[in-house]
Amino acid sequence: MHMTLKWFKNKEKSDEELLDAFQKSGNIELLGMLFERYMHLIYGVCLKYLKNKDDAQDAVIEIYEKLGKELLEKQVETFKPWLYVVTKNYCLMELRKQQSQLKKAKEFEKNELSFMESTQNIHLNTDGWEPEEMDKRLQECLSKLRDHQRSCIELFYFKELCYQEISDNLNIDLKKVKSYIQNGKRNLKICIESYSE
Repeated sequence: MHMTLKWFKNKEKSDEELLDAFQKSGNIELLGMLFERYMHLIYGVCLKYLKNKDDAQDAVIEIYEKLGKELLEKQVETFKPWLYVVTKNYCLMELRKQQSQLKKAKEFEKNELSFMESTQNIHLNTDGWEPEEMDKRLQECLSKLRDHQRSCIELFYFKELCYQEISDNLNIDLKKVKSYIQNGKRNLKICIESYSE
């Protein structure tokens, strides 16, 4: 009963009072109560910027965790506009990251395609291999890759799926897909070049 009364009292407090109480006590429940008031707004802003429900939901959690650290050190005059700016900045940073990853992915794809073409056109020191033999070498090297690397490489290059589609297909984390493709490509290059030495 006492806890319920305390909860209602906290519900009646202004944002700034709740924030002050959180900063003094470090009680995460107070932050949760404050965050709950604006969770739908934060989600709305994130959805507007990120244009993806899952990303927006992840962002809400990340922002909550970020607040737990930042609000213990920062002096905030009015919570709502401050929270809006934090949310907007977080989303802009995420978009920059995504664009950077997309740019890297495109660059990577371009490099990979030129690498694949170079293996087909025998630009490596292959002592006049025929294209059919090159394909055979490529197949041999592919079969030597670890399962996840091989699957990701095949889906990316031969089925032309994007990272997200590969992630969904194989039920693997997106970051791991990128890593498998990168490492698989490197191992493939080493393997193909070893045949030409």
